[in-house]
Amino acid sequence: MAALAVDALRKAYSGTEVVAGLSFAVAPGTCFGLLGPNGAGKTTTLRLCLGLTAPDAGTIALAGRAIPADAQQARARVGVVPQFDNLDPDFTCAENLLVFGRYFGLKDADIRARIPQLLDFAGLAGKADARIATLSGGMKRRLTLARALVNDPDIVFLDEPTTGLDPQARHLIWERLKQLKAAGKTLILTTHFMDEAERLCDTLIVIDHGRKIAEGSPRQLIAEHIEPQVVEVFDEAGGRLAGFVENHRDLAERLETSGDTAFFYCREPRPLLARLTEADGLRYVHRASNLEDVFIKLTGRELRD
Repeated sequence: MAALAVDALRKAYSGTEVVAGLSFAVAPGTCFGLLGPNGAGKTTTLRLCLGLTAPDAGTIALAGRAIPADAQQARARVGVVPQFDNLDPDFTCAENLLVFGRYFGLKDADIRARIPQLLDFAGLAGKADARIATLSGGMKRRLTLARALVNDPDIVFLDEPTTGLDPQARHLIWERLKQLKAAGKTLILTTHFMDEAERLCDTLIVIDHGRKIAEGSPRQLIAEHIEPQVVEVFDEAGGRLAGFVENHRDLAERLETSGDTAFFYCREPRPLLARLTEADGLRYVHRASNLEDVFIKLTGRELRD
């Protein structure tokens, strides 16, 4: 049985369909990614799956229960890390966990017994009596993760869990999420960091305008949608890039330009690299293609607000 199964899901606001026939399934014990640009329908999809918003059409089964009809029972086995921290500033770290655990009907003694373990897991050992105002942004994010685990959930929803964090804090959260998956938890992740999705997700879907436009593992999507090598060429002298692109576009299977950067997508980059070593006023980076290249190809380079 899927941890989460969504079929033909639809939701519209003021006549605009923001989720348009979405279907997917999440296998238990895996990390599933939900990717898309701003306004693609990710947050609405999460709210629908949690029973916080009623769908216009389609079916949802979360932890084997129909949503939204049995949402309360399903959420007893679910943890949620929201996009924005909503910790209570009047409470200490331990008090935040205690009060949140009461929402699940847990006994105070049972919650208190779990608090040291949860704080240690979040890298907050010794912070039980610390006030929220004294915590750094990374500490608050990690406490929010600990709070999502207070009921020992089977499924954890994570809405952009590392946004705004420094690299050290991001890597710590990645490590903790891998530990949760190793323990058999199911993770459902939204993120704008493609390296995060590539690192953590077993499978993912890319959605845009409420529709699924790609599905698979990160490696599958890269192999199916993008050339294996990328050469990024930057104009440092001003005016040199356009001529180079015009004279060498035949050395790439596909070419994109964005501002003062050209992206040459290649299967065999050596001829292009040889020409670049002779070019003045240009700088370049040669790398393997990644999930961000796939995401940009599928959703475009234009800014979304």
